[in-house]
Amino acid sequence: MNVPGKKIRVLVADDSAFMRKVLVSIIGADPQLEVAGEARDGRDCVAQSEALTPDVITMDINMPHMDGLQATEVIMSSKPRPIVIVSSESREGADTTLKALELGAIDFIAKPSSGIDLDMNSVRDDLCKKLKMASKVRVVRTAAKTKLAQEISSSAPRTEPSLPSGYAGAANAINSRTAVSEPARPASNVFSSAVSGAPARTGGRFPLIMIAASTGGPATLMKFVPSFPKDFPGAILLVQHMPASFTSQFSHQLAEIAAIRVKEAEPGEIIAPGNLYLCPGSGHMRVSQTGRLTLDEGARINGYRPCADVTLETGADFAGNMGIGVVLTGMGNDGCRGVQAIKAVGGYVIAQDEATSVIFGMNAEAIKTGAVDQILPIENIYNAVEKRVLYIFGASKVGAL
Repeated sequence: MNVPGKKIRVLVADDSAFMRKVLVSIIGADPQLEVAGEARDGRDCVAQSEALTPDVITMDINMPHMDGLQATEVIMSSKPRPIVIVSSESREGADTTLKALELGAIDFIAKPSSGIDLDMNSVRDDLCKKLKMASKVRVVRTAAKTKLAQEISSSAPRTEPSLPSGYAGAANAINSRTAVSEPARPASNVFSSAVSGAPARTGGRFPLIMIAASTGGPATLMKFVPSFPKDFPGAILLVQHMPASFTSQFSHQLAEIAAIRVKEAEPGEIIAPGNLYLCPGSGHMRVSQTGRLTLDEGARINGYRPCADVTLETGADFAGNMGIGVVLTGMGNDGCRGVQAIKAVGGYVIAQDEATSVIFGMNAEAIKTGAVDQILPIENIYNAVEKRVLYIFGASKVGAL
């Protein structure tokens, strides 16, 4: 972790001399950053990472001798450093980038398709912001394994920072009234008896789980989503901050490991239980009063596209007291208005705790609003969702909901 007041030292890894020159120029122009070194391939990056101990690494994916995915694996399983992937937006690029995030990389920058200097300068601000953020993350060594595929589901880095000023009191107050959940268990028929007859009493309404995630989200969601059983009696709306080409590939990766049906949301479809709808990165996902999804490919809202607040607020209007908000790891404050909307109509809100978050930002901001009912480690969140769903159907049976 970098020391306050000192420049953040960045190791640039890319096999293209031109791209290294562009990245070095961008990094060198920021007064808080400096280039610690340049690596021509993954093997060179691993060696320089050990020798230079940079605060953060920019990692290309397609490199000779050892590619960026392999280099990330080696670095994160030996002497870990915060890594920001610089990747193409192609389908192959999106796939390998997501795998790198699951292996422990902190974040990524989508490399423009043409790769020219002007295009890279268009992502200058985003790159510098993500490098500064990544340098503050205290990563941990992931377990070394011989096959890359075996690491994908269990190697996200963790943070150990103190709560930002103003959050500690809110967190303590909530934790004092929060019951500890058991670790998530495999999918079962736990809902069968509780749900029986409930839809008739609720006018066909069903629980709506609304999830917001950003930095660190892909690896976290790869652990969380498989907890939902195929017969889950609610619908799930997921907003993960990432570009459109990446959300499309991410929906496929989630679908491969999930029991519940996972798909990228389409305009006009009606949400139904047993489905997880991922918001495309090209716009914002809204829920109509009739439960129909609309996708708005407009400008950023409060700096975000997709914007979780839009989904949570409109989802709260539709679901009412059957709404459940879940705010996971991420940078920024997206979701703050949404969790307050969910709480205002009688819904329930859960936030991921600091210890299991890559970045304790969005969830910390949600906690600060006072709308969060439980703060839990990621492995306990599904059980809390399940208990709330069982409560919803139990209350509906006796006419209390």
